[in-house]
Amino acid sequence: MASAHVAAIDLGASSGRVIQVGFDGSRLDMRELHRFSNIPVTANGTLYWDVLRLWHEIQAGLRARDKDARSIGVDTWGVDFALLDRKGALLSNPVHYRDSSSEDGFARLSDYVPRREIFERTGIQFMPTNGINRMVSLIASGSALFEAADTMLTIADLFNYWLSGSKTCEFTMATTWQLYNPRTGTWDAALAKAFGIPERILTPIVPPGTRIGEYDGTPVIAPACHDTGSAVVAVPTTTANFAYISSGTWSLLGLELDQPIINDAVYNANLTNEGGVGGKFRFLKNIMGLWLVQQCRETWQAQGRPYSFDELVEMAASADPFRSFIDPDDITFFPPGDMPARVREHCASLGEPTPDTDAQVMAAIYAGLAYKYRYALENLIKVGGQQVDHLHIIGGGSQNSLLCQMTANAINRPVYAGPVEATALGNAIVQLMALGELGGLSDARHLLARSMITHVYEPQQAGTWDAHYPRFVALLETAAARQEAAR
Repeated sequence: MASAHVAAIDLGASSGRVIQVGFDGSRLDMRELHRFSNIPVTANGTLYWDVLRLWHEIQAGLRARDKDARSIGVDTWGVDFALLDRKGALLSNPVHYRDSSSEDGFARLSDYVPRREIFERTGIQFMPTNGINRMVSLIASGSALFEAADTMLTIADLFNYWLSGSKTCEFTMATTWQLYNPRTGTWDAALAKAFGIPERILTPIVPPGTRIGEYDGTPVIAPACHDTGSAVVAVPTTTANFAYISSGTWSLLGLELDQPIINDAVYNANLTNEGGVGGKFRFLKNIMGLWLVQQCRETWQAQGRPYSFDELVEMAASADPFRSFIDPDDITFFPPGDMPARVREHCASLGEPTPDTDAQVMAAIYAGLAYKYRYALENLIKVGGQQVDHLHIIGGGSQNSLLCQMTANAINRPVYAGPVEATALGNAIVQLMALGELGGLSDARHLLARSMITHVYEPQQAGTWDAHYPRFVALLETAAARQEAAR
């Protein structure tokens, strides 16, 4: 059987790639066409995404696609947005979610609408990264951008517009802004009005799998345009009793549910309901992820210690994982900077032994991530009411054998690692479903389970990890109390 080929454009926070995925009726194959860096830029103290450079790289990758490619699809990170004028011109480079304006808007949210009401209307957890925070910061600063804006697009939908001319917002991306109401299935007009966001700039919301136009004669299909939404499509499971971590710069740990859960328990646990494929919702927790490792590596490289990522794993494995604990989600770890110094300061402030060596810093980060996964998973299971027999780790972090094994130890469940390119695969699968080449989500996952190689990590020393867990929970409670007192 001839293979159907599609092009998957996958943009992450640190890199992008254009990958061609083929399907011959029984298996999927992948061929990387182009890979490139995603390097933010700072101008006048503001951190921006360099979207024009990314657009240049996307076009370079698409030129290498097979001429018989059936479609093109884009996925990117969520939460950020671009503003266009009435002629469709970009008004400004989109601001990066790690810019200080995120914190400014985050602090101002309740000046407009009480937080509990925002959650009731959106079901989205409160994080500085949420798109609404940068919108509020723009409005509060009196920026002229909203006055000039005719259209607001997510990052994925900006590239969809440049590819196809379609000004739409794909469903999974819309849910990351904290402005979408899952009960009505539309933008929340009352919230938009309360924040001062003009309704005219909000575009129609389309479901994953919608054909939105053409690029150079090839149909453009909106997959799950949020990268985690695409990644979860590629979980190679044959059972519903699973949890997942889309692991990379961020760790997104969640369950797949038929409906969002919006109640006091979810609000108090700061969990979230993001859109998925096939009407599903990703009930999950955002956890800081390998950002901490990446920032440590950059700091040490600048100091003349250029460790490879493999060397950092070996260093962490050589140190005692229970010596020093951290909360990976402490706000001090959010901005870029000297992460090793912040880890030491964080430990000292909470009465934990201060890491003395680079290896001890790494061990504290890895153990902190594994235990935070357990803590979040327990909350998700308790509130979501879904049994979890095993955990899938997908994305780049699935290659990190130490973190996978520590996670299995901490949660006392098997961990299935892979596929690495889950996001691009999920992107392509939704395109193939829209083209009629693949059946539904269940069929696609059974195909992946048969054809994808995954590594299984069984729990080890679970009793020892259980014994240290109460100390980690106590640390989280202390850190939370300290942050609450600082507000």
